[in-house]
Amino acid sequence: MRHYKHLTIEEREKLYLMKNLGQSIRKIAQELGRSPSTISRELKRGRCYRHPYMPSTAQIRYEKRRKNCGRKHKLSVLEYRETVRTLIEKQHWSPEQIANRLKLENNPLQISYASIYRAINAGLFNGPLNKEGHLRKAARFSKHLRHKGKRRKAGGKGKQSQIPITHRIEERPREAQDRLVIGHFEGDTVIGKQGSACLVTLVDRKTRFSVGGKTATKEAEAVKERMVEALSQLPQDKVKSVTPDRGREFARHGEVTKALPQVEFYFPAPHSPWERGTNENTNLRDGNL
Repeated sequence: MRHYKHLTIEEREKLYLMKNLGQSIRKIAQELGRSPSTISRELKRGRCYRHPYMPSTAQIRYEKRRKNCGRKHKLSVLEYRETVRTLIEKQHWSPEQIANRLKLENNPLQISYASIYRAINAGLFNGPLNKEGHLRKAARFSKHLRHKGKRRKAGGKGKQSQIPITHRIEERPREAQDRLVIGHFEGDTVIGKQGSACLVTLVDRKTRFSVGGKTATKEAEAVKERMVEALSQLPQDKVKSVTPDRGREFARHGEVTKALPQVEFYFPAPHSPWERGTNENTNLRDGNL
């Protein structure tokens, strides 16, 4: 299938010259390798005051039409853009959480997280330029993202994929998936400002009851010990499973299961925080702990 190619400014100038030399539309079309109907439409569109056809004016009009054609980005609608802006800037949601929550709620705005990231990278949310026409660092909207706009490795290829996985989240029992009983926790770690100490958080999916504690480091051994200590203080029938992320700090989850045999671990897909939304939102609600 042959795709249509728009006239260039060089072709418009040649059209103008040949037309003024008295050449016919068919002759011009043959010379430019175009159909006569293309040349005819171009002459009609390129008319301007006092001149039957001006190539420069025709080019300007063409470029303006090109800007207005094509599919518009969903976030070009102010209402939708402000919805996403508020969720990221005020509620500290990630684009992944926003896309999946909107889909779950059947919101009129249905958008993928990749489209949100593209809109951010395209500057759709940025603040105004300075007097020199440059974007100030403080005006960059990407600073509101959890990773400050830094690129992340594709799922399954980074160090996260190296930890042993006993069960995938799809294998989690229905009572956990539907929040029917107490005892199914979601786990995560929150790094301190200095980047050394961290907080291990475990949130029950049904009641939002939280346990955990601070560790001196984010090493897997320290996280494992804190998890065993926190969960062992609860009644055995109230501790059934943990759904953590795939961070290396949870690499020793098998040792937690050995210490607490009733506890199974279920892992979501890499870089899928919405699959642990209860824990993510609890951490944010409590002021990022």
